[in-house]
Amino acid sequence: MENTNTPKKRIAILGSTGSIGCQALEVIADHTNIFEVEVLSANDNATLLIEQALKFNPNAVCIVNEDKYEEVKAGLSGSFIKVYAGQNALVSLMEMETIDLVLTALVGFAGLLPTLRAIEFGKPIALANKETLVVAGEMVTKLAAEKGVNIYPVDSEHSAIFQCLAGEFHNPIEKIILTASGGPFRGKNLHFLESVTKAQALKHPNWTMGAKITIDSATLMNKGLEVIEAKWLFGLEPEQIEVVVHPQSIIHSLVQFQDGSIKCQMGLPDMKLPIQYALGYPQRIPSKYPRFSFADYPNLTFEKPNTETFRCLPLAFEALKKGGNMACMLNAANEIAVDAFLHNKISFLQITDIIEACMHEGQYIATPTLADYMDTDQTTRQMANNLVKEATTA
Repeated sequence: MENTNTPKKRIAILGSTGSIGCQALEVIADHTNIFEVEVLSANDNATLLIEQALKFNPNAVCIVNEDKYEEVKAGLSGSFIKVYAGQNALVSLMEMETIDLVLTALVGFAGLLPTLRAIEFGKPIALANKETLVVAGEMVTKLAAEKGVNIYPVDSEHSAIFQCLAGEFHNPIEKIILTASGGPFRGKNLHFLESVTKAQALKHPNWTMGAKITIDSATLMNKGLEVIEAKWLFGLEPEQIEVVVHPQSIIHSLVQFQDGSIKCQMGLPDMKLPIQYALGYPQRIPSKYPRFSFADYPNLTFEKPNTETFRCLPLAFEALKKGGNMACMLNAANEIAVDAFLHNKISFLQITDIIEACMHEGQYIATPTLADYMDTDQTTRQMANNLVKEATTA
C-alpha cells in the first residue's frame, strides 16, 4: 500500500529533457501522491523544458544554455515558476531547502559540480550520471560520507547490485559481476567495425537510451564507465569487478559473497524500474510495468566480452587501476570522440584511438584537486578535438 499520510518527496531533476529525465517524470506522474517536482533543468531543449514545467509546475526551472533564457521565461510567463539560466545558477539551485532528493540525469562531466553542491547541502542523490563518479569518485564519495548523504544508483546494473546488497551490508563482497548486453555489434570483428554507420551504432538491441550512452554501449565504454562507478559506489578493488556479456539483458548484475553464494536481480529491460527504486527507496512502490516471464525467455546466455575488438573496456580498467585523474582523461576524451562520431567527423574505431592517445599523452596527476579535475577535463577535450581535426583532414 502507498502511504498517503507522509509528505510528498520533492524531487529536483537535473537533465529532465533527456531519456532518464523523461522516464523519471513518467514515474512521478504515476505516483503524484508520493512525489512532486521541485526543480527541472535542461541544457538546451527549451521547448520540452517549458512543456514539462507547465505539466508538473515545479518551484523553479533552469536552462543551462543562457541564450534560451528569454524563450523559457516567455513560455512560463503565465505561471509562478521561477526561471534561471546558466551552469552557475544550476549549481546554486542545489542549495534550496525545499529539495528532498536530487536526480542527477545530466550527460557527462556537466553533472559533477551540481552533484557536489547538492551533497554539500545534505541532499540525497539518485545518480544516473555515471561520469560524476568516473571523473571524481574519490572526492564525491568522501564528501558524501562526511555529510552523511546517501547516493542511490540509477543505472540498472548498479541498482541491481544495490538491491542484491539489501540485508547483506554486513557481509563482505567477494566480487560483483556487471552484465552487458554486448550492444548492437556483439560478435562483430574489427573489419566489420571499420565501416559501421551512426545509424547502425544507434540501434541498441534491448534498451532505449540517449545517443551518447547508446554509442558508449556499442563501444563497451558504457560498461567501462560502470566498472569505475561501481568501484566508488561499493568500495571495491578492480580485481573484484567482473564483466560478463548477457545478450538478453534480463539479469541486470550479480553479487558473489565470500561463501561463494551469488545473488542477482532480474527483470525486463526498463529503466523506469531502477529510477522508481532510487526515488522511492527504501520502499518498493507498486507499478503497472510489464512483468518478466521465464516462458518468454527460456534461454539466458552469458559470454566473455571481446576486449581485443572492443578496447574501451580494458582502457577503463587501465584508468581505474592507475587512479588519479586518468579516468577524468578517459571520460573527457570519450565525450569528444563520441560527439565527433555522431557528427560524422570520425569513424567508429577512431573513438577508441582518440581516447587511448589522450590517456597516454595527457598529464597524469596522482592526487588531483577539484581544480585539477576541471583543468584535466578542459585540456583533454582540447587534445581530443585536435585529434578529431587531424583525423578529419587525413
